[in-house]
Formats: sequence, structure tokens, C-alpha cells
Amino acid sequence: MNHKLVLVKDAMNENSFYFADGMLTVAEGIQIAKEHNVSALIINKRHDHDEYGMVMLSDIAKHVVAKDRSPERTNLYEIMAKPLLSVSPDMDVRYCARLFEQFGLTCAPVIQNEEVLGMVDYTHMVLAQIDE
Repeated sequence: MNHKLVLVKDAMNENSFYFADGMLTVAEGIQIAKEHNVSALIINKRHDHDEYGMVMLSDIAKHVVAKDRSPERTNLYEIMAKPLLSVSPDMDVRYCARLFEQFGLTCAPVIQNEEVLGMVDYTHMVLAQIDE
């Protein structure tokens, strides 16, 4: 069986995230996610030697809603994942899926030259395989 190469850049979604400041409250983050119809907020770097962070709506459910914390008094930086495991746009989606399995990820930012290009998840990896 001959496998057609599908790269992460073929499976990534460029519109599933939005940038936010970590000092914003979770309530403000939820509003941004609603306005831009995204499920992930990439938390901006504070300086050149910093790393990106990320808050998923599922993180808000786990760390704020489930723990009965106030979204108005909790900042995004308190619940973000940081540093992020990111993937290259030129990675084979088979290796990306293996990376996700190994580290328990469901999605990851696609970063090249320190710039976030998009997000990749299992759903888009599978659909990219079918489209090929």
C-alpha cells in the first residue's frame, strides 16, 4: 500500500485560535472566543525570550467552572498551558498523531519561525487524509 504524504500544513486550521493577553480575565477570554468563534486562545509572549501559552475552552471548564472559580477574578495566565508543544507545518501528520498520543494532546499550534500559523487537531488530520 502506497501512502500519500499529508503534512500538518495540509491539515491545520488557520481560524481556530485567537491571540490574547494573559492578564485578561477568563470572562474576557470567553467573550473573545465567542466573538471570534474559536476554541483556543494563544497567550502572547511578554518578551523575546518568553514562550506562547494556550487556553482552550476545555481548560476553562476544568480549571474554572468545575472548581467554582470566578471567571471575573481569574486571569488567563493562571490556567494557561505554557510552554506549548508545537508542531512544524512540514511534519507528516502520522508523526503528529503519534506525538499527540505520546503526550496526551488533542491539538497543538503550528509554529514556524516563532510565528503561529494555525492549529492542528485529530479531526483535521483525519479529514486531510480522506481528502488526499
